[in-house]
Amino acid sequence: METRPPSFSEVERAAQRLAGHVVRTPLLYSPQLNALTGRQVVIKPECLQHTGSFKFRGAFNRLCQLTVQERTAGVVAWSSGNHAQGVALAARLLNIPARIVMPADAPQIKTRNTQALGAEIVAYDRYSEDREVIARDLVARDGGTIVPSYDDVDIIAGQGTVGLELLQDAEPPDAMLVCCSGGGLVAGCALAVEGLQANTAVFAVEPSEFNDHQRSLHNGVRERIEPGSTSICDALLAPTPGELTFAINQRLLAGGLAVSDEEVLLAMAFAFEHLKLVLEPGGAVALAALLSGKVPDHYRSVGIVLSGGNVDPAVFAAAINADSNSQETF
Repeated sequence: METRPPSFSEVERAAQRLAGHVVRTPLLYSPQLNALTGRQVVIKPECLQHTGSFKFRGAFNRLCQLTVQERTAGVVAWSSGNHAQGVALAARLLNIPARIVMPADAPQIKTRNTQALGAEIVAYDRYSEDREVIARDLVARDGGTIVPSYDDVDIIAGQGTVGLELLQDAEPPDAMLVCCSGGGLVAGCALAVEGLQANTAVFAVEPSEFNDHQRSLHNGVRERIEPGSTSICDALLAPTPGELTFAINQRLLAGGLAVSDEEVLLAMAFAFEHLKLVLEPGGAVALAALLSGKVPDHYRSVGIVLSGGNVDPAVFAAAINADSNSQETF
């Protein structure tokens, strides 16, 4: 694995490789959301992407560059679900065997979809086992190429095509809100902003209990989440920023924002009722930050990335119920 951050030119090359393979997700606009927030909002719904999240972009960009020998040996990845599905689909399209290390308590919809795409799942206990150690042991024993979920040049470049498309298809907004776990998506989007010389401030958005990027950006070092922390945002539970991603994010991001699980549930309900979109908790954090007033007032136009829609029915029902029981009115 390369130890240098990618450049904007690699985001551009990723876009060329992905053309015809990914969905160029449309930009959406909501007069009601604009009126409610007092801003001009542009929405990038990656929940409409193949496998229901942006993760297919990075996975395909990484896998399509493997040699014939590497493809024959297969790939190994670790993921709570969205990267798993992205790798599984990319591997199926490219006829590459795939094994995915997934937590035993991952949302069933993500586990089922990964299996349906032909990948072999290796389950582990997220509270007592290390998924990266398991993956590297599998490669040491059986061979194959590890496909990290975020700390990889080609993964970051592929995810950056989300921001590239948003900036190409709309007037660059004053601010862009992007969900953040290990930091690959927001790092790639920040590279796109820099490369296109857009005057757009990029913010990482995280669950309040997993705000390692927010704290790391503030303190200037990679902070780590305390063991035992929990959040309904199962896709955003990386305990610390990636080495490559933080090298980009520390230099380019305007800051980090954090939202509570309750704010996430309300954002999911808002997206369903008013945008007609189904979002998973991790996919709704950018919208939650906007709706809950976390964005500084001087940013009058805002782009938000809705990163995924793979939500278990019970969690989605909880979001609808939370909205029904809330005193807030959207």
